[in-house]
Amino acid sequence: MPFLNVEIKAQCPDGESIRHYLQSHNAEFKGTDEQTDTYFNVPSGRLKLREGNIENNLIFYERDNQHGPKNSHFHLVKVNDPKGLKEVLAKSTGIKVVVTKKREIYYIHNVKFHIDEVPGLGSFVEIEAGNLLADLPMEELQAQCDFYTKELGIASGDLIDVSYSDMLLAKAK
Repeated sequence: MPFLNVEIKAQCPDGESIRHYLQSHNAEFKGTDEQTDTYFNVPSGRLKLREGNIENNLIFYERDNQHGPKNSHFHLVKVNDPKGLKEVLAKSTGIKVVVTKKREIYYIHNVKFHIDEVPGLGSFVEIEAGNLLADLPMEELQAQCDFYTKELGIASGDLIDVSYSDMLLAKAK
């Protein structure tokens, strides 16, 4: 069954203020994950294998690149053998790009927050209001994403339209 996120990504020049807001609003800190996202060549959507010390998942998602909050439909499968799966996918579909990052993970109810450091790209914050943990309609997820975007003082000019993978591919050209 696909799940739904309404999400934003923004440049984050001051991760400390985001961290302070989350801590002062009793966000649950899940930890800091050193993640490697390997994107594979697929005919539509995006397929990535996430390897980390907290999260190890195969994720297929479809999302339009657009300014502001984006709807993302995704399938997530927990992976017990990421190295083996990566080898099979690399041989069968080929690797498109690899993204490495240091990610702090927080939750307030069903809303997931990331404070990311991506080598070669910079510092970012992500907000993902999703229905993976709560059965909520898209309108409510949109309202949550909008609320936290405003609460965290994220300016429209700081919003990023594309994924880290797109940013790295563009930088490589």
